[in-house]
Amino acid sequence: MKSKPKTTKHGTVKKIIKSPHPSVPEKAEVQVHEADELYREIRIDNELEDERGDKVKLKEDADVDITFEAETNATTPHAEKDKD
Repeated sequence: MKSKPKTTKHGTVKKIIKSPHPSVPEKAEVQVHEADELYREIRIDNELEDERGDKVKLKEDADVDITFEAETNATTPHAEKDKD
């Protein structure tokens, strides 16, 4: 089976945002180090699974890796820079 095109970026959990209501999940605000300044923070549900399938949460100041994957048909070849 072919693997999907992907890239991994590094980040840090900057803030844990408590849920205002039991029906709303807690959020983790993650600073993506390699993103443009205006788009550096993302917020995700603070719900992960460990290798055994148990639910876990991120801690503030945790180092994280963010992986972006796409279907092959959703990508184009990277154009080479002009050669002089």
